[in-house]
Amino acid sequence: MTPQRVTLITLGVADLARARAFYEALGWRATRAFDGVVFFQMHGAVLGLFGLNDLATDQGRPDAQLGTGAMTLAQNFATEADVDAAFATALKAGAKALKAPQKVFWGGYSGYYADPDGHVWELAMNPFWPLNDDGSLTLPEEE
Repeated sequence: MTPQRVTLITLGVADLARARAFYEALGWRATRAFDGVVFFQMHGAVLGLFGLNDLATDQGRPDAQLGTGAMTLAQNFATEADVDAAFATALKAGAKALKAPQKVFWGGYSGYYADPDGHVWELAMNPFWPLNDDGSLTLPEEE
């Protein structure tokens, strides 16, 4: 088994019902839900939404004040139009626009939004990283 993998990404959220409604408004479908946590199956991994206090307790630090870290989650798309459509859907679902999609210095097209808990998502089209038919990304070999 390769150690270079991520199987579950868990986002701490202030209001689980609000967070679930946001992701479902993006078109995601909850696969499992338990008291205090909701899971969404992705391509080979799972996204979890977990109440902030419950997450801190689960981590063994019940008094911790959890927030959002300095990281970005990203979705790549095949076209600029797909990026624009996903960005519009996110805003309609309640996301906060951080940077409207636009051509960027590295030759692609991208924009950023924050979900209702402040987790930052990038939506991008990278002409140098073609997507697989199922929408997954495998980095091309260096030439």
